[in-house]
Amino acid sequence: MTSEVYRYNFVPALPLEDIEASLVLAIMSAESLHGEAQVRLDAAHYFDAEQRACVIDASTPVGRDVNRLFVGFVRREFGEDAFTVERIEKSQEHTQPQEICT
Repeated sequence: MTSEVYRYNFVPALPLEDIEASLVLAIMSAESLHGEAQVRLDAAHYFDAEQRACVIDASTPVGRDVNRLFVGFVRREFGEDAFTVERIEKSQEHTQPQEICT
């Protein structure tokens, strides 16, 4: 079974506030496509400021859209060398994806 969980790691030079703002923008954009309630139900994610990492569960259509939007936003805003992204096995997750409050 293929994992559909993605972990993004960011270089130290990037302001954490800008990374988190890109995540919030991706979530708000997904709300335009799927509605606020569906995004709250299906867009599991976790932002770890201490580790400079973001985990997105893309196992649902909503999660896939959030993932696509987020990678597009951070790539355009910061460049491809500013982060790495990897598909991780669910057993490797150190933290459970969850909704962040803004």
